Amino acid sequence: MLKSAAIIALAVASALLAAQAVSVIDARSRAAVVAAEQADVAVAAAEPAPAPTGGAASLVKAADGHFWAEAQVNGKRVRFLVDTGATTVALTAADATRLGLDLDELTFDRPVATASGETHAAQVELDYVSVAGARVERVKALVLKSGLSSSLLGMSYLGRLSKFEATPTALILRP
Repeated sequence: MLKSAAIIALAVASALLAAQAVSVIDARSRAAVVAAEQADVAVAAAEPAPAPTGGAASLVKAADGHFWAEAQVNGKRVRFLVDTGATTVALTAADATRLGLDLDELTFDRPVATASGETHAAQVELDYVSVAGARVERVKALVLKSGLSSSLLGMSYLGRLSKFEATPTALILRP
């Protein structure tokens, strides 16, 4: 009987110690999660990405089967081919020059692959890109000296919209 009581007491003590250890681990895990969330908030507060503004825009599919966007970029008009496969907005040298970017001042150090082959691009940040009122501020873009026949409206703009959807006849952009 005494042996059974000792085993039960040992089992209870083990259970209490295990529960206490789980409680400590759980508290540390919660503290780590809170610390990570606070770090994320601090990073977000340090560099907030402005939310898109304006209303939904609709682009009608062109006769060539592509979606073309007439955009306002830093106050100037740029015609873009909408390209969801492009990681970033890509500007032709001519469009970049029209936007006031000095090609001689840019550093073309980013290797990129285009349909015309490999080339180098310079990274820039555009003040804003607005397509029919769907405006996104501080858009990362690349300027290519060669290899592009038209500027591309890529995911550095499209991915910042709340939603974009393609129908058989239109592309809808929602800020």
